[in-house]
Amino acid sequence: MNSLTRAILITGCSSGIGYHCAHALRTRGWRVFASCRKQADCDRLIAEGFDSPRIDQADAASLETGLAQVLAATGGTLDALFNNGAFACPGAVEDLPTDALRETFETNFFGVHELTRRVIPVMRAQGHGRIVQNSSVLGYTPYRWRGAYGASKFALEGLTRILHLELSDTPIKVVLIQPGPIRSAFRRNAIPHFERWINWQNSARAAQYRDVLIPHLYDDSGKKNAFELGPEAVAKVLFKALDHPNPRARYIVTTPAKAIAWAQRLLPERLLNAFLARQ
Repeated sequence: MNSLTRAILITGCSSGIGYHCAHALRTRGWRVFASCRKQADCDRLIAEGFDSPRIDQADAASLETGLAQVLAATGGTLDALFNNGAFACPGAVEDLPTDALRETFETNFFGVHELTRRVIPVMRAQGHGRIVQNSSVLGYTPYRWRGAYGASKFALEGLTRILHLELSDTPIKVVLIQPGPIRSAFRRNAIPHFERWINWQNSARAAQYRDVLIPHLYDDSGKKNAFELGPEAVAKVLFKALDHPNPRARYIVTTPAKAIAWAQRLLPERLLNAFLARQ
C-alpha cells in the first residue's frame, strides 16, 4: 500500500449508507475495508474491487479476525473507523421481548464498543486516528415503534460523548453523525426482525399495528419521504469528519433531524412530547 494512502474500516457495507460511503471514499483515494455481516455480501464487494473482511458485530470472533485481516493488509495501521452497521426491530416497547432488545444491542451497541476498543490502541500507537459513529436522529429523539433501535442509539450517543471527552488529550478524534431519513434498505431489512420477535396479533395495540406500522413497514410502492435524502448526504459529512483538522463533535443530517434538534432546545418537553406522540 502506498504510504500516503489512508485506510478506513467501515462496517455494514452490504447496502445503503455503508455501501455508498465505501464507493465515495475509494473515489477520493482511500483504501476502504468494506466489511459486511454475511460472507456472500463480502464476496460481492470483493468482486467490485474492495477489501471486504467479514465482520458481524454480534460475533466477537469475527470482530477479532476481521480487524486482524485489516491490520495485516495495512502493516498494522488504520487511519479511520466508521461504525455504521446497525439494524432495527420495529414494535411497541410493551411487545418487545427482552431477547430482541439484547440482540439489537449486541449489534448496534456492544459490537460497536468492542470494535472501537480494539482500534484505539492501534491509533494511539500510530499517533492519529478518526472514530466516526453513525448514530441517528433517534439517538436523541424518542419515536413510537422504534424502542429497540432508539434505545441502542441513545446508549451509543452517551458512550460516544464520554469517549470524546476521554480521548480529548490524545490525537484521536471522535465524531457522531446523526442522520434523519436516508434512502436505504433499512426498513426492508427490519422486516425479518419484526416477524421474528413481535407477536402483534396478540398485542393490546393490534389495531395500531394493522393500521399504522404494518402498512408503513411493508410499503413497497417506492414512495419517497419529502425530506428523505440519499446516502450521499451522509458521505458529505463523513468527508468533513475525516478530513477537517478539527471536526465537530457531531454532524446532523437532513432537515427533519436538524428541526427536531432545535425543537428540543426551544420547546417545553410536554409540548414536544405531545407532538411526537402524534407521529
